[in-house]
Amino acid sequence: MKDRMLAGEPYLANEPEIIADLDRAARLTERFNTSPSADPQGRLAALRELLGSLGENTWIRPPFHCDHGWQIHIGPRSFVNFNAVFLDVARITIGADVQIGPNVQLLTPTHPVEPGPRRDKWEAAKPITIGDNVWLGGGAIVLAGVTVGENTVVGAGAVVTRDLPPNVVAVGNPARVVRTLE
Repeated sequence: MKDRMLAGEPYLANEPEIIADLDRAARLTERFNTSPSADPQGRLAALRELLGSLGENTWIRPPFHCDHGWQIHIGPRSFVNFNAVFLDVARITIGADVQIGPNVQLLTPTHPVEPGPRRDKWEAAKPITIGDNVWLGGGAIVLAGVTVGENTVVGAGAVVTRDLPPNVVAVGNPARVVRTLE
């Protein structure tokens, strides 16, 4: 089933290999979230073990929550504020110099609309890509399969349901472009 998950195909999330990944991530996020602020090296070690990759001079403020961890790749000099939720059933790629506000959610999972498969616990996922120098305002939600282009600003509370081009400001639910940046 994990092969199906990685391929973006429908899978059952209660398979033993997937549960083991979730348990590993839960242990590491707990270690990160409960480590004392006086131990930045301990926090960094937990993140480096948890995440697929973490760029130099990138800072994540606890609490931080994710599904698997190893599907998350964050570029250098990025900042993730309090209460981030990155559901990384599919790959999440975050570029360099990205600013992520508090309570931001990056949600790669999808679920069937039909009641039967949903009741049977089938799910799938699509990757999320956040370009370089993007700013995701507090409480923004980015949904499965979305790419946010470089230098784009997503306003606080926006729900990004489809790709956003580079160099724009987008706000609202669903997010819509309201301005082009020079």
